[in-house]
Amino acid sequence: MSTVRIKVCGITRPEDARSAAEAGADAIGMVFYPPSPRYLHVEDAPAIVRAAGPFVTSVALFVNPDSEHVQRVLEVVRPQLLQFHGDEDDAFCRSFGRPYLKAIRIRPDTVIASAIAAYPCASGLLFDTWSADAYGGTGKAFDWNQLQGLSGFPLILAGGLNPENVGQAVARLSPYGVDVSGGVESAPGIKDEVKIARFVAAARRIHP
Repeated sequence: MSTVRIKVCGITRPEDARSAAEAGADAIGMVFYPPSPRYLHVEDAPAIVRAAGPFVTSVALFVNPDSEHVQRVLEVVRPQLLQFHGDEDDAFCRSFGRPYLKAIRIRPDTVIASAIAAYPCASGLLFDTWSADAYGGTGKAFDWNQLQGLSGFPLILAGGLNPENVGQAVARLSPYGVDVSGGVESAPGIKDEVKIARFVAAARRIHP
């Protein structure tokens, strides 16, 4: 069995990036979407990338951005991976010449196969909980049974994960990766290093 990959998203402080790296996270996410409580100013991001270290993947998250905003982040932050969490299509996501993840927000009636087919150039697909009020970061899980039997691409599970339930999620779905934000926080955008360590340990206990 392969080891599940772990991304800690919504990092706003260098010390939280360092805590994620020290706990064994594979990636950190930075949110460049102003309405988010975890919004990060572009100028503050390079220090976070440096704190995480060179072997931790830096991910820049956007929600329905214009091209100029993405280019600005690419120039200043130099993230290794882009993540699009809005209504962007495949052509827009791949237009920057960088590997990208596409978030698919899951409703009870979502046709998973159609959502996957819409993003043939994605390096991975991240499945999160749909909400009418927010593009991710809801702290709520969707019905994991909707993803049963999926294979053939890197499946990343998000939405309501925390140290208490991530082990069950990994055991049930054997995803390529898991993504956590609010589940390891003491307040929006402020990570708890103990919760991060517990999350990583719980996720990897299934796949040693």
